[in-house]
Amino acid sequence: MIEGTCHCGAVSYTFDHTPSHTNSCNCSICRRLGALWIYAPISAVTVTGPTARYIRGDKTLAFHWCQICGCTTHWESLKPDEADAYMAVNLRLAAPEVIASVSVRHFDGADTWTFLD
Repeated sequence: MIEGTCHCGAVSYTFDHTPSHTNSCNCSICRRLGALWIYAPISAVTVTGPTARYIRGDKTLAFHWCQICGCTTHWESLKPDEADAYMAVNLRLAAPEVIASVSVRHFDGADTWTFLD
């Protein structure tokens, strides 16, 4: 299980899944957020605390951040009833030793929609 919290501690997550890697994406929002995403079925993730959300583009994802300190915590599918519905949490909110234990893959979300490594 992986646990993470925002800077002020108001929002936390538990990630009950073993990630094979974390994604560093260069799409227009992820490169600005600087997040490292780990993915799991929605049922394997619990997020608690006061978040606000941002929805843009094709309106299939909602990005969330702590309403108090502003840390980006996760994104969720806006189609959670689909069989393959996933969500992602920001691994950068976990302890440094946890972050270091997960390999990073670079994803080209800006152009080719493929991994770069």
